[in-house]
Order: sequence, then structure tokens, then C-alpha cells
Amino acid sequence: MKEGFTYPPSFFLFLMNMKKQKTAAGIDVGSRTIKLVVYDGKQIVHEKIVDNSYNTSELIKQLLDEVRYDALVAAGYGRALVEIGWNSPSVSEITAFAIGCSQEFPGEKTVLDIGGQDTKVIRVNDQGKVLKFEMNDRCAAGTGKFFEVMAKTLNLTLDDFADLFEPKKKTLKINSLCTVFAESEVISLLAKGESRENIVYALHKSVINKIIPLIKKVHTTGDIVFCGGCAKNHLLHALFEEEMNQTILIPRSPQLVGAYGASVIAMNSLLKKQSQDMK
Repeated sequence: MKEGFTYPPSFFLFLMNMKKQKTAAGIDVGSRTIKLVVYDGKQIVHEKIVDNSYNTSELIKQLLDEVRYDALVAAGYGRALVEIGWNSPSVSEITAFAIGCSQEFPGEKTVLDIGGQDTKVIRVNDQGKVLKFEMNDRCAAGTGKFFEVMAKTLNLTLDDFADLFEPKKKTLKINSLCTVFAESEVISLLAKGESRENIVYALHKSVINKIIPLIKKVHTTGDIVFCGGCAKNHLLHALFEEEMNQTILIPRSPQLVGAYGASVIAMNSLLKKQSQDMK
């Protein structure tokens, strides 16, 4: 180094930034809930779930204002709000779920996500890449919204609705999965004196019968990972295992998988940019 040479201020700023722990945020703006994950490259350092409302942008702002992050990626139905309001890149929830699941469950797998208003089945390779997927997003049949309406009709909380009911008979069938028609059918069954236990079991079986063909279009071998809020439904989980004749895996936080995947994507982009800046 020549005598009298001094480093520019930008060099010291660069060194300080290198020493500071980088974090990346992933936000999954769904139809029913908004999920936020902050990831430091090794583990999740912050996570939060809030119910969505009419003012989605304000909820997003509140969530992001609570945390520090160096990169942000959005996923979910409302990702365009984050793109516009926070100048953030975004990915589809299918990509986010593939990456998020692969962090906890390596290897080739099938991912089942039953969200608030749609159902997705995704085949993922051992690199977290999407190979194939099927999706039902035409109506709320068999989704979280469907279960919310049915639970309310039966005067049950969602937790009670999801408990392992012991039906007196397993032959009762719900003929319609349309939320409106199914609600009318449930009311009619109650009026005839049918037990809530039998109705709850029949509702779950009808959902299983609708989703299993989607799974079989995509699934070949290996693990099946059940994600989304409905993965916390114990009865649905048990019936899936019974129908598929295998253990169905559930992530530590099934609702956060999409946000987790988005945060991993954000971190990878951040590290790539850092590497390019050093050249």
C-alpha cells in the first residue's frame, strides 16, 4: 500500500455490513391469514400469524414494521400488495411451499397444502424444485373456509370440530361439497336427529374423497407432507393416513411453510448479491 493511502468511507461501511448478521423476511399473504417469517440463514428468528381483514396492506405494514430484515420476498394471493408497497420481489405460493418443505423434509416428496380457500398438491424433487402440481381453486369446497362454515353450523369451535370424534356409524354421506349446499344438508341432517359426531365424520370423509384423486395424480413414491392450517385438523390427518396407507408428515409449523420458503429464497438472493459485490 502506498504511503498516505486511505480507504474510502464506503470500504469501512462494507466491512461493517459484512460483520452484521443478515436476516431475510418472507411474508405469505393468504386469503384467511398473513404469515411472516424472519430467517438468519440458519434458523427462524421470528414468526407471526395474523388473521387477514379488509385492510390487508395495513396488516402487512404492521407485521413488517415489527422486524428488521435485509431482504424481503412475498408469496400468496396478496403478494402483489407487497410488490407495489414495499418494492419487493415475489414468488408463487407453490414455489414457496416447495422450498419451505424441503428445509424440514429433504428428498423427493409430495406436498399437500389445504389452505383457507384452495387446495394444492405439489411434487417436489430433492433440490426443492417443483416437478408437477395440481390445484383446486375454483371454490372453497374442502378448504379451511369450508370447515369454518361447517363448524359454525354445528355450533362447534374449530378445535372441537377437528378432534377425533367417535361416530356411531360411518356410513353417513354428505352428497355435496359446495359450501352452501353442504350447509343446507347439515342443517337437514340435524333436523332429522343425526348426531354431530356422525355428521363431522361424514364431512371429513367427503373432503378426503375429493382430495385423494388430486394426490394420486401427482404422488408416486416417498413422503407426503401435509401443510397449511388444515394440517392441524387431527381427524383429517388420521383419515388421510388411513386412505393413503402411510404416515403423513406434518411440519413443525404447518401454516408457516410458505412464509419460511419465501424467507429462504430472500436469503439466497441476499447471499448471491453479497458474493457479487465482493468480486
